[in-house]
Amino acid sequence: MFGWNGKILRVNLSSNKISTQKFNSEFALSFLGGRGFAVKILWDELTPGIDPLSPENKLVLATGPLTGLPIPSSGKIVAASKSPLTGGYGDGNLGSIAAVELRKAGYDAIVIDGKAEKPCYINIEDDFVEVVSADDLWGLTTFECEKKLKQKHGKNIGVLTIGPAGENLVKYANILSQEGRAGGRPGIGAVMGSKKLKAIAIRGNKDISVASADDLKKLGADGYTSIKSREGYDFWRRQGTMMTIEWSQENSVLPTYNFREGVFDYAKNIDGYSMEKIKISQRGCPYCNMICGNVVRDFEDRQVELDYENVAMLGSNIGVGDLNLVSTLNRLADEYGVDTISVGNVIGFAMEASERKLISERVEWGDYKAARELIIKIVNREDIGDLLAEGVKKAS
Repeated sequence: MFGWNGKILRVNLSSNKISTQKFNSEFALSFLGGRGFAVKILWDELTPGIDPLSPENKLVLATGPLTGLPIPSSGKIVAASKSPLTGGYGDGNLGSIAAVELRKAGYDAIVIDGKAEKPCYINIEDDFVEVVSADDLWGLTTFECEKKLKQKHGKNIGVLTIGPAGENLVKYANILSQEGRAGGRPGIGAVMGSKKLKAIAIRGNKDISVASADDLKKLGADGYTSIKSREGYDFWRRQGTMMTIEWSQENSVLPTYNFREGVFDYAKNIDGYSMEKIKISQRGCPYCNMICGNVVRDFEDRQVELDYENVAMLGSNIGVGDLNLVSTLNRLADEYGVDTISVGNVIGFAMEASERKLISERVEWGDYKAARELIIKIVNREDIGDLLAEGVKKAS
């Protein structure tokens, strides 16, 4: 087969058994890859009614036949499982060099089941796969964990990791890569944590098989040229998804005060133009020329990557109208491995509950310090944070 590697890597953490499974063209053409592979595998292999945080649940990391090829937007990977937040299918899509490295290692997907006795990580280099102790990594933030793994295995590896939120089974813990590439909002990070799996490190040295390298090169070049010629491309490169703050404000749909309102009085302080004034660099997914990760320095002088969803949910939705402060909340969520959108939603819920005197804790709208403290309490499951770590539905 061209495009697909035709192999799925399987790792059982309970038995420490590592194997590869081949698939044929019928499977490939029927389900393509990514979410299609993930849905098919989980549908076929999960027993109905299992606990999402039990060893019986499976974590699927899947790419597609175009992943890792020199064409626009081909650096994505899907992380999927039975969701501990919803009880149904859940996944996340993140752009990461780990997607490219997995393909170059010779695999289209990884299926992980069971549960390790102690914290571990999976190290993959082509055909060599091992489960390694992660005692020295457990408890670290996502940023710290990735840094240590790169010091050990090389700076060019791909890393997927969880933070303390995943370790503590926060129901909307996600998976992080490259200090800001995140995916798995429905608690896929908690699934990793339940399996005592801290991270996956991947290095690939193989070529991805294609039918015609010359034709592919031309198609990729034409695609990049077409994207760059589109109206609005230059503005996109300036602001990325942050342009949506202004649009949402103008159309009265900007999440504000726990979605009670659609217009925020301080929207101009957190919009794309404000971001441009403090932007220091940009980051993007592999092979993407529509780079949308705008990097700024936050209130604590740390670098952080901003997008519309993060800023809206940790800004206007909780009444914080200072982009430096919003950036700090965003970075903390990424470091701890908790979904920025969901945690902004939960904090907004807590603030409204406090306003209505439904909870004893006082968490005022726009209170940055209280929001920062709540994130830490949620991640560590302390006090009211333990309830909020279950998500809005359970907390309500």
